Amino acid sequence: MKKQLKTLLTIALSAALVSPAFAADKIALVVKSLGNGFFDAANQGAQEAAKELKNVEIIYTGPAKATAEGQIEIVNSLIAQKVSAIVISANDPDALAPVLKRAMDRGIKVLSFDSGVRKDGRMMHLNPSSNPLIGEKLVKMTADAIGSTGEVAVLSATAQATNQNIWIEEAKKVLAQPAYKGLKLVSVVYGDDQTDKSYREAQGLFKSYPNLKAIIAPTTVGVAAAAKAVQDEKKVGSIYVTGLGLPSEMAGHVKSGAVKSFAIWNPIDLGYSSIMAASQFISGKVTGKAGDKVSLGRVGTVTLDANGEAAMSEPFTYDASNVEKFAKFF
Repeated sequence: MKKQLKTLLTIALSAALVSPAFAADKIALVVKSLGNGFFDAANQGAQEAAKELKNVEIIYTGPAKATAEGQIEIVNSLIAQKVSAIVISANDPDALAPVLKRAMDRGIKVLSFDSGVRKDGRMMHLNPSSNPLIGEKLVKMTADAIGSTGEVAVLSATAQATNQNIWIEEAKKVLAQPAYKGLKLVSVVYGDDQTDKSYREAQGLFKSYPNLKAIIAPTTVGVAAAAKAVQDEKKVGSIYVTGLGLPSEMAGHVKSGAVKSFAIWNPIDLGYSSIMAASQFISGKVTGKAGDKVSLGRVGTVTLDANGEAAMSEPFTYDASNVEKFAKFF
């Protein structure tokens, strides 16, 4: 009898250990597209957060191309898997809202980061930085490169990319200030976060605007592609590229002279912070209401505004003095 009781207790204990109460929380990090160095670095940070939290498993996923349709398909699959949370950088803020609302109806916590989702499609959005500061930084780096006068153009990601569109509008506000009245924005084009298309769009700008002095690309794919186009077309010194890029991808372009400076927040910290925030929602410590204080672990604490948004940190400038150092990390 004692032996049978011991066996039953062993079976019960084993069952308890594999029961949902002891299972790790599955948090899906859904990025715009796979094969993007920025998001690979964000995944590194997400894994660091999971290791620190101990009870979290990261599902790193995204479509092959940066489309809303690809992300919708992935989210539907994650709903079926009954993940604990979805953290997404959206290719389209509106198109993704219905499927993410469905996820929330099933009890899944939904946060957006980097590129936001419409407010009704998520519980929190973590901006990598303050939108006004990013717009100001883009214009300031442009003026530092070409001076106070000249034609400039913007090479963005997709026409629907929430973050790029906001940053472009903020940059336009800065360009309207008296200090930058000599800088003329002549065009905004879209490379859809694809290297080959971004490269062709940059070439198109060269042809359409022979007096062009600078290209501003608030996307890691676009800024590298535009810088390569400047080098290939032998326009180093006459056209400068700036924007948001990864040190590992931009170091060579800084060395060539096509880029004087560029900026980016640390994508490792962004991935880390997003998972830390998601864990707060899973545990019920925060619900997404205005005034909620959300711990981002080693990065600090942020407070949600009326739109359920918060900013992680200010963008950081990279140039010839520091780019090689940071290129070793991301």
